[in-house]
Amino acid sequence: MKNKKLKFKSELYQLLEIPKFAVVDIETTGGTQDFNKIIEIAVIITDGKEILKEFSSLVNPKRNIPEFITQLTQISYEMVENAPTYEEIAPFLHELLKDCCFVAHNVKFDYTFVQREFFYSGIEYKSEKYCTVKLGRKLVKLDSYRLDNLCQHFGITINDRHRAYGDALATTFLLYEYLKIIKDKFGEKQLLF
Repeated sequence: MKNKKLKFKSELYQLLEIPKFAVVDIETTGGTQDFNKIIEIAVIITDGKEILKEFSSLVNPKRNIPEFITQLTQISYEMVENAPTYEEIAPFLHELLKDCCFVAHNVKFDYTFVQREFFYSGIEYKSEKYCTVKLGRKLVKLDSYRLDNLCQHFGITINDRHRAYGDALATTFLLYEYLKIIKDKFGEKQLLF
């Protein structure tokens, strides 16, 4: 039990040592990466205290966007048909994400889509990653760890919910709250045994 507790504290404290985070959010044509494509991406680069860079773009998926996705995101095919493809923005995105820890709300979803799109663009991409859902479960007790609930708990306003930039910005502020908790709860002195 003690070893689990030490590992838990050590993993959380490692977050305080990361120099740059890339907080990423995507909107897609559907929930599974096998058949769906990214239609919007936002990346916010932060040092954990302030925003250093931001990037947001619609992405042409070269396929139709299902009506239920348009209803959820307000993104229609007409909005993306003249947008760049992922392949066109991949070199810039790769450079932007380089040397950053990838952070997302439900990181497996975003990271898998982004990694796959890089692969199809002929670029290998790997990164250390953290999930704000999993971190939330470790740091606060709530009934639900949906982005809306966590942001409400911390008093964070989400503008443009289910749009990449609005969700990425809210996730960035959520990361800041987590880092404060980790520093207060599991600070350096408490980690030395």
